[in-house]
Amino acid sequence: MPTTRKRTTPARGGAAAGIEALREEIRRHDYFYYVLDRPRISDAAYDKLTARLARLEAEHPELVTPDSPTQRVSGAPSGRFAKVRHAAAMISLESTRELDDVRRFDQRIRAAMGPRTRYVLEPKLDGASLELVYERGRLVRGVTRGNGTEGEDVTPNVRTIRNVPLRLHHDTVPVPRRVAIRGEVMMPIDGFEALNRRLGEHDEEPFANPRNAAAGSLRQLDPRITLERPLEVIAYEILDVDGASFDTDTGVLDALRAWGLATPDRTVTGATVDDIRRYHEDMARRRDRLGYEIDGVVIKIDDVPLRRRLGSTGHHPRWALAYKFEPRVEVTRVEDIAVQVGRTGVLTPVALLRPVDVGGVTVSRATLHNPSELKRRDIRVGDMVRVHRAGDVIPEVERVPGRNGRRRAPFRMPTRCPGCGTPVEPRGPMLACPNTFGCPAQLKRSLVHFASEQAMDIEGLGEETANALVDHGLVRSLPDLFALTPSALCTLEGFGEKSANALVERIRARRAVELHRFLTALGIPGVGPAVARDLAGQFGSLAAIRDASEAELRETPRLGATRAADIRAFFRAPHNRRVIDGLLRAGVRVGAARARTGPWAGRRIVFTGSLRGYARAEARALAESLGASVGESVGRTTDIVVVGEDPGEKLEAARRYNVPQWTERQFTAFLKRAGVRGKRG
Repeated sequence: MPTTRKRTTPARGGAAAGIEALREEIRRHDYFYYVLDRPRISDAAYDKLTARLARLEAEHPELVTPDSPTQRVSGAPSGRFAKVRHAAAMISLESTRELDDVRRFDQRIRAAMGPRTRYVLEPKLDGASLELVYERGRLVRGVTRGNGTEGEDVTPNVRTIRNVPLRLHHDTVPVPRRVAIRGEVMMPIDGFEALNRRLGEHDEEPFANPRNAAAGSLRQLDPRITLERPLEVIAYEILDVDGASFDTDTGVLDALRAWGLATPDRTVTGATVDDIRRYHEDMARRRDRLGYEIDGVVIKIDDVPLRRRLGSTGHHPRWALAYKFEPRVEVTRVEDIAVQVGRTGVLTPVALLRPVDVGGVTVSRATLHNPSELKRRDIRVGDMVRVHRAGDVIPEVERVPGRNGRRRAPFRMPTRCPGCGTPVEPRGPMLACPNTFGCPAQLKRSLVHFASEQAMDIEGLGEETANALVDHGLVRSLPDLFALTPSALCTLEGFGEKSANALVERIRARRAVELHRFLTALGIPGVGPAVARDLAGQFGSLAAIRDASEAELRETPRLGATRAADIRAFFRAPHNRRVIDGLLRAGVRVGAARARTGPWAGRRIVFTGSLRGYARAEARALAESLGASVGESVGRTTDIVVVGEDPGEKLEAARRYNVPQWTERQFTAFLKRAGVRGKRG
């Protein structure tokens, strides 16, 4: 029986070829930037390429593929992660800190394999293990290590990691039919520190170290949050392969690099214990200059067939050993315990330490997290504590038993705010000062946040200036900032006539501000730049957001019930409303969100059930190309619900709110009238 092939018009064929060529160009630049760290074009030029691809795919949604660079984030937040069995067991390495154990390992290997054994030596990455599965070169699954036999399917989140190719390169090394690759999810130290600073600005609990930050970011139920985290994957092992074979581990690493994956830096080969010792010492010296966390080196036999002969125990491979570094831990004394008031009023106990050098960094402070954690750890003034540092912004401490003699009384959290004397209130596991804009301690941090780059972007208004403005009574509330004069600033140390005039001009120039920047600047609990943009796009104006109900707020992407309640409470609080009104009276002009264009401009569309003619991502793209805002839930602001097969609770909500319901046929007919063609068009 002859085969039939779908006819392709010349125009469509030309568009397909052009789109695929553009995708290949973007993939190539992703590899140069995210894997090789050698960008070949500017950020602006790269943005133009991706914008052009997104525009072409919007015009031809039938040509969108799962491995397109535009498809790194797709789908709604999931409720849970499915369990998936690994292609091969992801077992851990036996580890040691003793050179004698390394010698014994070498002796065992040589007794079994002979004297000409060669080792691959590479950094032991301190991240979260991950399995990547590719079929015919396309990424189909990403799975956490879990218990080593099965893990959690986090594929949507893995797709957001920019140095993970959605399609393997095949220019120099053929891509096998199926390959399962083991790697480590890492968070670079500078990205980790920036993330913790952002969390601290919102009085959210910081991560203890980059490994925890990487693991926590990988397991976010909303992949859009993972997208905002600075994650990388470094691949180092093939767990299982169909359609290729490798004789050496160096050949495996060469193939991984050729396929477009990042592999461990400074990997070498060695043949003796002295080679291993020198490599271990060299990496220990380089440890703090690498930019990411390692906790030792890995020694593994290069010969893959010999590995198979040696096999594994129930827990560890017999052909590899982790030679770990000594932990970066020092002992010092707690000189005092202070309470820090955060920008949103949260009180955090902080141990003030006798300064101590830990791994080349002088440490004098350590967080004690919250009242319950302080009680659990039972750390008191005068105690001797161990200080652990592993890339931490604020290190961890634990009490050293038997070194404290007669101890002082347990530390008690204050009942009044140390900054303004207002009685504190419980806020989850924390205590907080409710005097949001009236507390000097909060106001200082609020000023810094208000002026930050992603908020009002007032250059020159940093922590030192904010402290001076509050301490000298020049700013008692945020609106006072816009009444500052050069003569008043000249009374502060460090300000002359020129610098005072410059700061006042910069403040005045920021009176006109975009809505999403203003929302970010207010420091609303749980509202960072991404959520602020979502709110601005959803409601369009400050007035609409101020008056929105919790139910209406929950219709915004990324907003769950808790965050919506926090936003509603913020705008209902009288002192917050006074500050916002004061800013508007001071001349701050908050611009409306940029209007969408198209026949559905200003309309909010929701899809429910399965559509026969469209994938959900395609239907969403088509609606957005007509100017619509596509929501994930149905409420009073929803204009149309498109109903497919087996609709869920959204259909019931549409009936409850009297929202018009369209069939898929009506949706397709409207697209045709608007001149937009999908797969069924």
